[in-house]
Amino acid sequence: MQDKMIARAKELLRDGAVNRVLGWKTGEFVYDITPAVFTSAEELDRDFVFDAFTAANLSKYLVKESKKEGKVLAFLKPCDSYSFQQLIKEHRVDRENVYIVGIPCEGKVDIEALKARGISGITAIEETADAVTVKTVYDEDITVAKQDVLFERCVNCKSKKVVICDEMLGENGEIVDSDRFDAVAKLEAMTPDERFAFWQNELSRCIRCNACRNVCPACTCEKCVFDNVNSGVEHKVAANSFEESLFHIIRAYHVAGRCTDCGECSRVCPQHIPLHLLNRKFIKDMNELYGEYQAGADTETRPPLVNFSMDDCEPSIVYQRGGNA
Repeated sequence: MQDKMIARAKELLRDGAVNRVLGWKTGEFVYDITPAVFTSAEELDRDFVFDAFTAANLSKYLVKESKKEGKVLAFLKPCDSYSFQQLIKEHRVDRENVYIVGIPCEGKVDIEALKARGISGITAIEETADAVTVKTVYDEDITVAKQDVLFERCVNCKSKKVVICDEMLGENGEIVDSDRFDAVAKLEAMTPDERFAFWQNELSRCIRCNACRNVCPACTCEKCVFDNVNSGVEHKVAANSFEESLFHIIRAYHVAGRCTDCGECSRVCPQHIPLHLLNRKFIKDMNELYGEYQAGADTETRPPLVNFSMDDCEPSIVYQRGGNA
């Protein structure tokens, strides 16, 4: 797939259809993949990469890239496409300045899952439908079951379908059955004290690096409330348990009804906090209270929290429900 992507990008650059390409490149290590913009065939040949480690969602980078002169080519995986379509709905990207090439995805490998199996010194990775093989500096090839080292969001993938594109490379997938709400259901089954202890333990590790906010496609405010110098919490580690929860609870409320469940927040968290569970709780509640809704699935349907109908549930129904995450 990487060779096909590079070849198509070169064609579009050569024909003048686009003047730059948004993709991925390798950092210091082969698993250290970062989004990057390429402007020439030479750069593509030298640096462009697409493999089992290219997990980063490119959609948020299009907020700024789509405002620049000329058209940008962006390669979007299924989860990226949901986020991009949601950004269109919110008028955060200029669609006419983006040429989307959809690419199929069968899940991305979590480097932490490989490290947990004692695998280090990785120099290359190869994948098949069911397994991944890593080459190491120790001159050994290690093969593991792919399902065992995927990101949680990939194990519980909601859709293999690219929902918006100008062309597809490869065959488009379909929406799939997902167990993504199982972990939320386990939290709902806990007592209030147990849930409080769970989140207190998880959020106590937060170092307020803002990685979750910065990577989230739904966090596109020009000025974040947590960057307000008058807030008392600007760019600082939490001073007490209240501040520990404040940032993440407010952020979850801000993306409620807009989160596409791409899982980027949990992927980039250096403290491995399962932040996606907060957002999934909101998604699960909205599905149960207002009917099935998937952010980013289209550009027309109004999100439940900014819509009203006479069939909306009454507050008493909400209050009577148990199981707050």
